[in-house]
Amino acid sequence: MDKIQTEKIKKRYNRVAPLFHKMDNKMMKEWRSSLLSGLSGNVLEVGIGTGANLPYYSSSVSLTGIDFSPNMLHYARQRAAEQGIKINLMEMDAQHMDFADHTFDYVVATCVYCSVPDPLQGMKEMARVVKPDGEIRLLEHMRSDNPVVGKIMDLLNPITVRISGANINRRTIENVKKAGLVIEQNEPLFSTIVRSLILNAKV
Repeated sequence: MDKIQTEKIKKRYNRVAPLFHKMDNKMMKEWRSSLLSGLSGNVLEVGIGTGANLPYYSSSVSLTGIDFSPNMLHYARQRAAEQGIKINLMEMDAQHMDFADHTFDYVVATCVYCSVPDPLQGMKEMARVVKPDGEIRLLEHMRSDNPVVGKIMDLLNPITVRISGANINRRTIENVKKAGLVIEQNEPLFSTIVRSLILNAKV
């Protein structure tokens, strides 16, 4: 795990936190709402950012959110307070979570694995902390399956990484499989670039 790279990405996300706090289009809101429907019990959101998902959680869940960016967490705390949402927010690296094995009924991440320096390690950590009968739910953008669009994304990726730390050409489906996760549902939302995934850690 490259700690220097992790710190570099953290600094970029600290810098863009105010911008992210204001960004959330109608389409993303619909996707978030659908992904988070029906959750119950003990829920972890990995890479909670500025808390864009907070309005879509049921008030009955016990919610924990982690992020490696303290500036992002500042806005998440602000949003939670404004909306009266109870949540345990913690500064933590998705690649090394300070939770016991099989802690959570659900683990959620939205638009996170474009920026985790070691996505395989992050996904393995999700698999570790979710209960054996639990679910992992992801809303992620990734490299297009279209050969031409995919190549364009490859060319643009160095620019997006320098600006925000986000990789737009991650092969997330391949990473999910390499991490040993089982895909229960794979729903394309915007071409093959944005997908909603339901996973479990069963072998």
